[in-house]
Amino acid sequence: MLENLNKYHIILGSGSPRRKELLSGLDVKFEVIKIPDIDESYPEKIEPEKIPEYIAKQKAAAYADKIAADTLLITADTVVWTFHEILGKPQSRNEAIEMLRTLSDKVHEVITGVCVTTLTKQVSFSVSAAVAFDKLTEEEMVYYIDKYKPYDKAGAYGIQEWIGYIGVEAINGSYFTVMGLPVQKLYKILQQF
Repeated sequence: MLENLNKYHIILGSGSPRRKELLSGLDVKFEVIKIPDIDESYPEKIEPEKIPEYIAKQKAAAYADKIAADTLLITADTVVWTFHEILGKPQSRNEAIEMLRTLSDKVHEVITGVCVTTLTKQVSFSVSAAVAFDKLTEEEMVYYIDKYKPYDKAGAYGIQEWIGYIGVEAINGSYFTVMGLPVQKLYKILQQF
């Protein structure tokens, strides 16, 4: 369905196994290249819904020397917005547990930004989904953090893991956006290349 991409060497600029799995679902051939320690900071005054798109563009810029005439690069970033603060990836066990406490028994927004880059074109976008969490017990939070170690996940959770099974009451938006790659919208964008 994306035969227009056959002329490209597609690179997924991400170490996320979830993004790799989701992009594979579009039946395109691609290579994963992960550049370590890319700066994921953002300006203090930026609107929360713009943060992941900004970071996805920052990630794309880090791959500039890997983009040839036939390269198509896909980068992405996901954040959790509590309507008061942005939750990125937890840096410690205590921070991860605190993030789950913050999300417990509330609705939050998951925003994923994506940047698609070639030598001559760059398209970026963000997609958000509202996620309602049930009230989590301390025991459930500790169990999840200790067993699944979600230190590479915004908001300290993966919806496709145990905590999603027992904690997510409802989603308004795409499940795949919450997983980290809004593949429906990405598919539409890739058709333009």
